[in-house]
Amino acid sequence: MENIKDLIANWIPIKLVKKDDEVYFEWMYFSDIPFAEPFFEETIVKCKSHSYNLKRFKFTSTVENLINWSKELNFVELKGLVFHVSRCGSTMLSQSLATSSENIMVSEAPIIDQILRSDAFDENMKTDLLKSVLRLLGQKRFPEQKHLIIKLDAWSIFKASYLRSVFPEIPFALLFRNPGEVLRSHQKMAGMHMVPNLIPSSVFGITSEEIEQVSLQQYQALVLEKYFQSFLDYYETDENVIMLNYNEGMKKVIEHFVSFSNLKYYPDVLNKMFERLQKHSKNENNVFIGDSYENDTLIIDLTKANLLHQKLNKKVSEQLAR
Repeated sequence: MENIKDLIANWIPIKLVKKDDEVYFEWMYFSDIPFAEPFFEETIVKCKSHSYNLKRFKFTSTVENLINWSKELNFVELKGLVFHVSRCGSTMLSQSLATSSENIMVSEAPIIDQILRSDAFDENMKTDLLKSVLRLLGQKRFPEQKHLIIKLDAWSIFKASYLRSVFPEIPFALLFRNPGEVLRSHQKMAGMHMVPNLIPSSVFGITSEEIEQVSLQQYQALVLEKYFQSFLDYYETDENVIMLNYNEGMKKVIEHFVSFSNLKYYPDVLNKMFERLQKHSKNENNVFIGDSYENDTLIIDLTKANLLHQKLNKKVSEQLAR
């Protein structure tokens, strides 16, 4: 008879499902498909055509099942959490790290955000679930895998203190970029967190009164200000955290992240990561020729965002001087 380890190998929970006031987890079979796409949801799309995932009834489990089953698998060590402000090179960082077969690079898995923002669990249960889901995401599906790296959603910075209580020894990286460049990107195509109320404004600490007083573009600047301030506030409370500045160059970002996270790679592996920088972050078939919105006009008051950005740059300078 097969044991649990064999039965759930290559199965990964992908989302919470609420039914009749109960919470369950829906799973998907990933077969031998690695997490190589720019975003976790894109990997899910690739997996949907597998026969196991085409069945009428989806594979679901209870919370208790998930926690217990996660303990049966071989999994790799969590080596770092990446926080970011969006449109700041985080996808390029994750895609570069994903070029190494030693890494399991998980980029913005919705299930992590669902657990973090769920009100269905008390803190102890939420902590157990997060640890269990990361074990399942980091299950060793290929023999060469050694490291698990998680890139979180941008708004997860507001959960950084809680995540530190869950993962007290794990390096945290805070990646940011010049505010004008970030906001020009969102002006061209806004991320969901930059559109009022697609994600509750309370997640960012923004009141309904503040939303009514600003334009859509200024709202985006306000969200970015909240990210920058949270980076600064959290950085002061934690010694196991590094600031990473996109505008110093992505090669340096990778080098600093790898060193700080105590990741060891052969030179040829690092060179492959650096080579990935020559391609578009979201489509490796296209050469990266620079951002197409650099000359777009911003009608936004960036006074506060620029001031906070200067403070972030100062923190980076202080890091280098240590």
